[in-house]
Amino acid sequence: MLDLTKAPYNLSTEQIKYIDKQISEMTLPEKIGQLFFVIGQDEDTVNLKDFVNKYHPGGVMYRPDSAEKIKREVATIQKESKIPTFIAANLEAGGNGLVNEGTWFGRPMSVAATDDPKQAFNLGDISGYEAAQVGDNMAFSPIVDIDNNFRNPIMNVRTFGSDKNRVMKMVDAQVKGLKNNDVIPVAKHFPGDGVDERDQHLVSSINSLGTDEWMNSYGQIYRHLIKRGLPAVMIAHIMQPSWERKLEPGIEDKDLRPASTSKLLIDGLLHKELQFNGMTITDATPMLGYTSVLPREKAIPATINAGIDMILFNKNIDEDYKFLTDAVNDGTVSMDRIEEAIRRILGTKLAQGIMDTDNQLIQTVPEKLDLKLADHQKETADLAKHAVTLVKDRDKILPVTSQKYPRVRLVVLGDSDDGGFKEGGHVTNLFKKNLEAQGFKVSLFDRTHLDFHEVFEEGVQDMKDKFDLAIYVANIETASNQTTTRIDWIHLMAADAPWYMRSIPTLFISMCNPYHLFDIPNISTMINAYTGNPESIEAVVKKITGQEAFLGKSPVDPFCGKLDTRL
Repeated sequence: MLDLTKAPYNLSTEQIKYIDKQISEMTLPEKIGQLFFVIGQDEDTVNLKDFVNKYHPGGVMYRPDSAEKIKREVATIQKESKIPTFIAANLEAGGNGLVNEGTWFGRPMSVAATDDPKQAFNLGDISGYEAAQVGDNMAFSPIVDIDNNFRNPIMNVRTFGSDKNRVMKMVDAQVKGLKNNDVIPVAKHFPGDGVDERDQHLVSSINSLGTDEWMNSYGQIYRHLIKRGLPAVMIAHIMQPSWERKLEPGIEDKDLRPASTSKLLIDGLLHKELQFNGMTITDATPMLGYTSVLPREKAIPATINAGIDMILFNKNIDEDYKFLTDAVNDGTVSMDRIEEAIRRILGTKLAQGIMDTDNQLIQTVPEKLDLKLADHQKETADLAKHAVTLVKDRDKILPVTSQKYPRVRLVVLGDSDDGGFKEGGHVTNLFKKNLEAQGFKVSLFDRTHLDFHEVFEEGVQDMKDKFDLAIYVANIETASNQTTTRIDWIHLMAADAPWYMRSIPTLFISMCNPYHLFDIPNISTMINAYTGNPESIEAVVKKITGQEAFLGKSPVDPFCGKLDTRL
């Protein structure tokens, strides 16, 4: 039985009476609407007033757009909403998760590499402040997953690393930063990403840990956060077979489910075992990890019956609403279960200060937009200074100077917009500009127009006649809906690979993935920067030229457990 007097709600008798009265007066369409966290609508293509009055959404999640436009759209939504709405964004690496002009502070692994909770607080504070300026009141962060598998293509630098204690330390500080701006933290991705090497956008991935191992890692993190009053958890399309089998001995493999449709993992593990009393939201339901398990008309009701309170995103919104409405009307989903979910939703809105018992929005959005970008840029530069990590420098190539190595061959890998919802940091021009400012003469390797004579016929001396130093920069981002973040050399003779690295000094700098030694183990010098923003690029150039010391400490094993990567 849900008790709203307990954490994380701690509501008064008056507030609970308000919720009961509100529920008794709501129509079925209004109740259904509260359970959906819809895609942020664009005022240029949708009449927002009509949309809100038709669908009554409990929450809206926006992708990045211009600050003034987001602010205006959010204001319209809140004005038209009978019950104030959750407004959320993926505030994982800075305010750029919601507004185009926002600060790209740094990915969580950048923060972890400093081993300084102050940097994690800054991540939450900067993200929360900039998002609150346009009306956001909820963050789909912190990411509390553990980077257990270097082959995982979706987590990686989005995590605080592989040490559960560091994860908890950083998450606590990030949450403080978010709450400093009255932004609600939503921990993700329960029951834990980072074990499988597949992406839940494409399959229902598997957290394959045994129950004890899970409880001593992911479970310990969630217990810690729950005791500290965590208000909400995002539920992933990730399976945890060991716990389902423990909670229902004899369950057949065909009946195992990802958490987003598993009553065993939500009511059994999260609510009963971990004693989480707060609100739950699915990860995005258009993902194949959700859509491929059950027919959608069965998955939507199964999600609510599992004990999950809100469904993130739709395919066809009218169809999804009908699937749940029909399930209520035919008894597949009970009205008691619908109303329990609404109690958690309204309880969270009250407890977290979004609204009062007069249905009024408490949150205030400043009339004049002030993102404090100059101040945040200084903090971003400080993070980069302390995060960039020297993994190895076997041949003592560093520092490099334009006097010693005047001619540089610059090879950039990745730097593409291909893939889902990337941060969008293009590094080629910034690296070239920064290196040239240090006096280097930079020649950029052109992957689109290969010099076939060079690729097939030239030798070591031919290369030495062209350049004195090779700098490889990998900007291969983790992003949704992809199967790998490994280096994919040009398939013709690996034409862009540094075959000459034992003869010509060669640096390898990764801006996105700390595990590239797996694919280029014999490189002499490896540097991990974790975030491809301008501040990190500037910090890298300062460090390789000897103007700054390397201060970062790797939060994961960049050697991938292999012998040859250390040689």
